[in-house]
Amino acid sequence: MVGAVSEIRPLRTEEVLSEAGELVDDTDGVDQKRTTTVAMDFGRITIRSGLSLYLFGTPGQDRFWFLWDELSQGALGAVVLADTRRLEDCFPAVDYFEHRRIPFVVAVNCFTDARRYGAHDVSRALDLEQGTPVVLCDARDRDSGKEVLIRLVEYAGRVHTARLLDSVAPQAGPV
Repeated sequence: MVGAVSEIRPLRTEEVLSEAGELVDDTDGVDQKRTTTVAMDFGRITIRSGLSLYLFGTPGQDRFWFLWDELSQGALGAVVLADTRRLEDCFPAVDYFEHRRIPFVVAVNCFTDARRYGAHDVSRALDLEQGTPVVLCDARDRDSGKEVLIRLVEYAGRVHTARLLDSVAPQAGPV
């Protein structure tokens, strides 16, 4: 998705799957997969004048989680890119962002050879907190990826505004 939406030439770290990676790269359910991200992808997109997003695409495998802590510092929000052929792979990312109270959306990448599910079904299957957006998309398509990011910015804005209002609301005290 980073490569599809970035307005600058994205940094990509995709490599061809090799025999050496067979022990660490699980391709169950995605037999046609030929490449894998070996670090992180980076790009940038301008949403509107004065609002640019820096995009970091990281693999979901636990061996890359050390990157998540650094990248999530000061993050506006996150996109959990879901593949319905391996939906269970999303649980660690969902847990990570929920526990850190980082707003996120789940973007369901609709592959042609994968069974289609509605946003509500995916939300229930992932046991998402009420209100967490689920967006159906094609992460390879620029317009589709931009829609995901717009939904993220809108949702993160609502979450951050609600938290700010909660922090300045008068506290009820003893009478």
